[in-house]
Amino acid sequence: MLHYALVFLVIAIIAAIFGFGGIAGTAAGIAKILFIIFLILAIISFFRGRGPRV
Repeated sequence: MLHYALVFLVIAIIAAIFGFGGIAGTAAGIAKILFIIFLILAIISFFRGRGPRV
């Protein structure tokens, strides 16, 4: 999930450099949403304790 967020962020930066504002804004929005989903899943994972129980 984090990988896809970074990919969309790079796409947004490259699109902004070349002057494609609409594409850059859309890609940045998608990257932001994916990053938030990643954070939520990471927090849930952390609190559930995904390790083996001793």
